Formats: sequence, structure tokens, C-alpha cells
Amino acid sequence: MLYPMSLMVLLTFIVGCIAVKTRFSSVKKGDVNAKYYRLMQGQEVPDIIIKSTRNFNNQFEIPVLFYVVCTLYISLNIDSLLALVLAWVFVILRFIHAYIHLTYNHILHRMSVFWLAFLSVMAMWVNLLVLT
Repeated sequence: MLYPMSLMVLLTFIVGCIAVKTRFSSVKKGDVNAKYYRLMQGQEVPDIIIKSTRNFNNQFEIPVLFYVVCTLYISLNIDSLLALVLAWVFVILRFIHAYIHLTYNHILHRMSVFWLAFLSVMAMWVNLLVLT
């Protein structure tokens, strides 16, 4: 469980770096006034700013359920191949979700991947409850 969790942390770091890079770039190009970032309001901003910010924020929503369930598997010393596979599936789907969101952003693709990831983490919870 530690490796999938570590990869999720890496994804959060990567998306955070993308969000920061797009913000600095938008100010440097003159697309966004630096004052906008005080309250994240006051002007129209490029789509990439909105997408990268929302994707970064999204890394602290459903993944919290993932971190908690993984931590429970580890702390309760429960070994489950199914849970490990589901953890890797979740992480892979989250990478795909971030890629879709930050690039072509097709809503049906993004939503499908999101729900598959959500179902995988919920299956981890059900598996944990069954095994305890």
C-alpha cells in the first residue's frame, strides 16, 4: 500500500507544480494580473489556470478516502491482494484523470475515469470491512 500511496503523493506534487507554473506563466505573459491570485477573483483567466487549480484541489478530495483506507490496511496489518490491485487501479486512474483534465478535458472521458477510480476506492473500503 505504501507504493501506491507514494505515487499519489507524487501525482499531487506534479499537479501542484503544473498549477504554480501556469500561474507564474500567466502573470509573466500579462494574461493575468498578479493581484488576481490574492482571492482568485476579479478577472477572466485562461482555461489552463482554472483547470490546473481545480485539478490540484481535486487531489485533496476523493484521494483522502484512498489515503485513509491504505493507512488502515497498513496499521491493521491486513494483507489483501485484492486491495493492493484496487489501490494500483485507483492510482493509475487518477493519473489518467489528471491527464484528461489538464489536456483535452473531454467531460465524458474524465467523468468515466473519475467514477471508475471512485468505485475502486469504495471497493477497497468494502474489502477492508469484510476482512476485519
